[in-house]
Amino acid sequence: MSQSFFDYPILNSPYEVPTRYHALDADGQPLEVPPIDGRRPCDFITPVPKPKRKSGKASQTSMVFEDAAGLSDGDQEYNPKPIINEIRSHVASWRSLPSDRDWGVTPATAKLLHYWRRTEVEGLRPFFCQVEAVETVIWLTEVASSQKRYAHLWEHLRGANRQSSPDLLRIAMKMATGAGKTTVMAMIIAWQSVNAVRSPTSSHFSRGFLLVAPGITIKDRLRVLLPDDPDNYYRFRDIVPSDMLGDIAKAKVVITNYHSFKRRETLDLSKVGKSLLQGRGEAPKTTETEGQMLQRACGDLLAMKNVVVVNDEAHHCYEERPQGSVEEIADADTKAEAKENKEAARLWINGLKALKRKVGVRAVYDLSATPFFLAGSGYVEGTLFPWVISDFSLMDAIECGIVKLPRVPVADNLPIADMPIYRKLWDHIGKDMPKKGAKKSEELNPLKLPTELLTALDALYNHYVKVDDEWRRAGIPVPPVFIVVCNNTSTSKLVYEWISGWDRPNKDGEAINIHRGHLPLFRNYDEHGNRIGRAPTLLIDSAQLESGEALDKDFRALASAEIEQFRRERQDRTGRVEDADDIDDAELLREVMNTVGRVGRLGESIRCIVSVSMLTEGWDANTVTHILGVRAFGTQLLCEQVVGRGLRRQSYELNSDGLFDVEYADILGIPFDFTAKPVVVKPMPPKLVTRVQAVKERVALRPELEIIFPRVEGYRVDLPEERIAAQFTDDSRLVVDPSMIGPSRVTMQGIVGQSEELRAAGVGDQRPSAIAYSLAAHLLKRFAADDGDLPVHLFGQVRRVVREWLDGGYLVLKGVPMGVLDYLEIKDQAAERIFLACQRFEHGASRIKAILDPYNPKSSTRFVNFTTSKDTYATDLRRSHVSHVVCDSTWEAELARVLETHPRVTAYVKNQGLGFEVPYRDGSTPRRYIPDMIVRLDTGDAEPLNLILETKGYRKGDAQLKAETMKTMWVPGVNNLGTFGAWAFAEFTDVFEIERAFAKLVDDLTKKEAA
Repeated sequence: MSQSFFDYPILNSPYEVPTRYHALDADGQPLEVPPIDGRRPCDFITPVPKPKRKSGKASQTSMVFEDAAGLSDGDQEYNPKPIINEIRSHVASWRSLPSDRDWGVTPATAKLLHYWRRTEVEGLRPFFCQVEAVETVIWLTEVASSQKRYAHLWEHLRGANRQSSPDLLRIAMKMATGAGKTTVMAMIIAWQSVNAVRSPTSSHFSRGFLLVAPGITIKDRLRVLLPDDPDNYYRFRDIVPSDMLGDIAKAKVVITNYHSFKRRETLDLSKVGKSLLQGRGEAPKTTETEGQMLQRACGDLLAMKNVVVVNDEAHHCYEERPQGSVEEIADADTKAEAKENKEAARLWINGLKALKRKVGVRAVYDLSATPFFLAGSGYVEGTLFPWVISDFSLMDAIECGIVKLPRVPVADNLPIADMPIYRKLWDHIGKDMPKKGAKKSEELNPLKLPTELLTALDALYNHYVKVDDEWRRAGIPVPPVFIVVCNNTSTSKLVYEWISGWDRPNKDGEAINIHRGHLPLFRNYDEHGNRIGRAPTLLIDSAQLESGEALDKDFRALASAEIEQFRRERQDRTGRVEDADDIDDAELLREVMNTVGRVGRLGESIRCIVSVSMLTEGWDANTVTHILGVRAFGTQLLCEQVVGRGLRRQSYELNSDGLFDVEYADILGIPFDFTAKPVVVKPMPPKLVTRVQAVKERVALRPELEIIFPRVEGYRVDLPEERIAAQFTDDSRLVVDPSMIGPSRVTMQGIVGQSEELRAAGVGDQRPSAIAYSLAAHLLKRFAADDGDLPVHLFGQVRRVVREWLDGGYLVLKGVPMGVLDYLEIKDQAAERIFLACQRFEHGASRIKAILDPYNPKSSTRFVNFTTSKDTYATDLRRSHVSHVVCDSTWEAELARVLETHPRVTAYVKNQGLGFEVPYRDGSTPRRYIPDMIVRLDTGDAEPLNLILETKGYRKGDAQLKAETMKTMWVPGVNNLGTFGAWAFAEFTDVFEIERAFAKLVDDLTKKEAA
């Protein structure tokens, strides 16, 4: 492969027409050829490298544009890709005309085009992609609309709108995140308003503009488009010549978010109050009329005619297609998200229709990096808006250096996974993450987060430290930013506390047990345990903003200068004089967010932001270098939006070659592969089901077939106070590898550019003596009495046992650092193995008693009754009370055959639908183990022996804990009760040796009983 492919990802100037592009295959992956001369054709790909290993379902495929059930109007299909390429070629030819007399535009437009295309100045001038987007709109409006040879282009647009956005003329521009959509909006407003002032009779132009945003954050950011804003783009981004600023001042610009289109209650009445007001007459009207809503949302625009609408993040706005149904979506989370999308789109599009009915809408200009239909729209999810007229893709933006290059995991040191764990982190940790909201999560422990998540945080943070050091050496005055996007407030709170620290009150309500956090640069507590006022880590979510939760008082005190600056800026914008203490906390928090990475502003010192969904859109900090996704990503649109938060460049200085230097954003946990082709789900024929049940007629003939077993809830252990010792076996061994904690080495790579390896070092002291001390202190809690008192007098003996375990080689680290023993889950597993070994020493078995369920201390095979579509094995009526064995694999069928042919077996049952569970601890987490079989053996003794059997191929760490618990806790605990007969446990690990192994086991047990 050409080395320049990786060394020089940036090929083109951001200010000129792209002239070269990297060659990619049909899947968007690099080819072993040098860059190609010319402009990349419009083709919807995402610049993400394939993993070195990957499963088939993770393949990167193209978007769908020609689905017959997607966008059609009669016999016509709307595939915008050919139209976009055709329009691009027409605009390129028109742009190359040397004389503006041949352009076919107004003199005002010609002057603006000359101004935007100028090359003699450096710095403040639009990128080529920004100019091209506006040029395309200008060409269609002023040139193509008057020439018959381009009539088919307008017919395409009108047809696309008739089918998908009736009553509105929408024109969409697709621009990569970070390519500068706000600048394009300013250019559109300038072009329209200047021409409206200088050519007031023209039907093409308007000086009234409604800018619609999807949220408050974007709405706040768009204020720079107001002509009277102190920082307006027209003046300070040099969008128009100085002699046109007076024309811009005559424009009426209103900025709103689509939520304002919802009609509000005009009377604050309860249900009872409304009933009293109604009396016996008609129900009172307590909601706004359409006119009142428009007056509130659009203000001065209602005095104008035929305004122009500009939609930011326009993929939230579309006409729902009647054929689709949200209820058809199976996944609950995806369905909930689709319902939100559907309601938002309905509110947004109906608001625009209402505005058109009231004053008229000349055109709607949509801007988005992802102008695709969302789930719940009735269209195939990911289908491109058919009214898209221009495209500047993320790959184009990377090749022009306008955005950072995203690097994602392509390989790691966990060879058993289909693809890198951190490419789809949620698939591996989602089941272990909290489901509750933050208000109910106070009892959750940050130390109990899944180890794969902690290792991902550790690895990404270690690389952040390197980047931070490079930034400091380069003299950059603000730090790089690390963002974590979570699924709910419970997760965000736990991740935030693990990163930055926390304190917990004792029973008297006093703050004690302060933990400083695991990532030093992100800690919100100093070395004395005091909370830092201007903390480097920020927790933010929509609930906090909407509830007006007060900010930390120390933050207000230490940031007083910035707050005063914010007060002055507010005063300049609103004309109101107010005290800093009068500023709403939620508004202040948004100001912190919006000024991250800006010197002398509230967000200057922020290094890490842990969020719930707030960072998906509308946040444009340019100092983000690392992103971690801790949530499910149901759609690739969401992936692209979140990744986009890290793509804005930090520096816009050209190098000696007239190009930007490459910048990178390292991303974990976001499965950024691109939307796969949707698959039509065909009806599946019903599967044959079998009823598995206890057959009472069998027990009537042979009562010994019924197997009664205890329902154990826990164990009570009477430990000797004078001596602690352990007997270690192979099951005492703890093997820690990347499959338990997540990969500790991850290769990050963009589709072009340099690769980088992230390494996790663990977060604890790695000295053996320190580890032994920490582990002994942790283990001591397992020896605590029922009242919770720690037997501190045993600490020396416990530490000695821990050293025996460590020195004996029972801790095996494979490709992971020693520091992982500081992870609570790993520490718990080590402590559990040592604790079980202590039970095995000398007469430990006699000190263990099983604790039974107080309400249902026993159960029986007589209660089995369920149906299954799995393969089954019909049991011998002389050997089993239950009709069938459910075969999860061929092992169960083979074991059932062996049991039925052995003369010593008097009864057996497969433990499915039986309710036989064994409590055990996987570290600190209580779990339930469900063995495979219960077998009753005739050993020649007066009482039969109850044998619990497990068939297992590969024995992972949890299999060791299950076996250890059975041997050292459950079996001796139940046998010591003396009320359920004798019990034993055995494992089979070779399917081909089951018959021989079972025969030998029975012989050994029979001899033991005889002895």
